[in-house]
Amino acid sequence: MLAAGKSERMGRNKLLLSLNDKKLIDNVLDGLAAAGIDEQVVVLGHKADDVTEALKPRLNRVKLTVNENYEQGMTSSFQRGLQLLLHVDAVFLVLGDEPIFDPDFLRLMIDQMEKNSREALIVSPIHEGKKGHPLLFHNRLFEEILSLNSSQTIRDVVHRHTDKLSTVEAPQWTIMDVDTPEDYNRIINLMKTRHIP
Repeated sequence: MLAAGKSERMGRNKLLLSLNDKKLIDNVLDGLAAAGIDEQVVVLGHKADDVTEALKPRLNRVKLTVNENYEQGMTSSFQRGLQLLLHVDAVFLVLGDEPIFDPDFLRLMIDQMEKNSREALIVSPIHEGKKGHPLLFHNRLFEEILSLNSSQTIRDVVHRHTDKLSTVEAPQWTIMDVDTPEDYNRIINLMKTRHIP
């Protein structure tokens, strides 16, 4: 999980905002655990100590690592976390500010890759034509991801392998994140008025 950003548009650390009586980051980690994701790596950056303190109760189950180059963007943070997971078959690229997480949908993505392992090197959710997160990457792409330089992005890898990209029709939460106070309030209101995911 990537949790290295500055939350500049929010004005405070969005990962520590409350949602469903839990911190935003706890919603994500609980969703991963419920989906059976045994190895969880959280990549920290800006004000890493604040998030580390919030995650203390989880340190027996979650690995933390710090991306000192977090200002270079998401790619460098993903590379940092991936270095600790080179032994696994596939990894989810998870954004720490995804407010809602459905374990059943994550298992659906895993099944999609397992059933089509020769054809599906990347599995992406798609909601009303828009691709979202998390993304699932097969380990055959790990070396390519780690070789990206500072001018390249994860999107470049996805575009190079469109023939190996499998999409799964997804709920609304896969295209939602929390960047601004308006986003945060909108998500709270949506959760009050309708069932999400």
